[in-house]
Amino acid sequence: MTGVPASATGGTGRPTPRGKLGAAAVDQASLWNIANILTMIRLVLVPAFVVLLLQDGGHDPAWRAWAWAAFAVAMITDVFDGHLARTYNLVTDFGKIADPIADKAIMAAGLISLSALGDLPWWVTAVILARELGITLMRFWVIRHGVIPASRGGKMKTLAQGTAVGMYVLMLTGPLATLRFWVMTVAVVLTVLTGLDYVRQAVVLRRRGLAAERAAAERSEAAAR
Repeated sequence: MTGVPASATGGTGRPTPRGKLGAAAVDQASLWNIANILTMIRLVLVPAFVVLLLQDGGHDPAWRAWAWAAFAVAMITDVFDGHLARTYNLVTDFGKIADPIADKAIMAAGLISLSALGDLPWWVTAVILARELGITLMRFWVIRHGVIPASRGGKMKTLAQGTAVGMYVLMLTGPLATLRFWVMTVAVVLTVLTGLDYVRQAVVLRRRGLAAERAAAERSEAAAR
């Protein structure tokens, strides 16, 4: 036992140069950077949000206000953790996996809870969640050909969904209740339209990737002759 982690020896049993060992130590410590901490907070807020929302049968205005506060904090951390990670080079493998999980978890928790309480039609929840799951699977489907970037429409969709769900969490009445209906309508429309656009991008990306692979194979065959 040398006391040096296998990752720091490169798997050879010999310690790496000091500079590389230092870099490895920095990489390990980077797991606890501010961006990842915000993501972890958002993950913790998911069950807390659900518990607050469902207190006293789910129809107590005070508990709903606390639930809205938890949801709002989660949405705010979603804005800042990605920005901080990109700006200060704090991107980690943990963040790449946990950030989208936290995003979808808080939104799914809100939609399902609101539908279970009878405040939001189940078909709205089904459309939004089916779109999110479908796009996630589609990203994996084409990942070897490239990455589908987040579009401006996708960001608007996320903003509309967050705003609409937040308004439904609050027990609004009168004109505000009417307004939240239309905000949710916009969110659903953007959800469908951006989903169709992602499908188009995925098909184009896959076709280009397959064409590039065929061209590379033909060049290899020609060079081997």
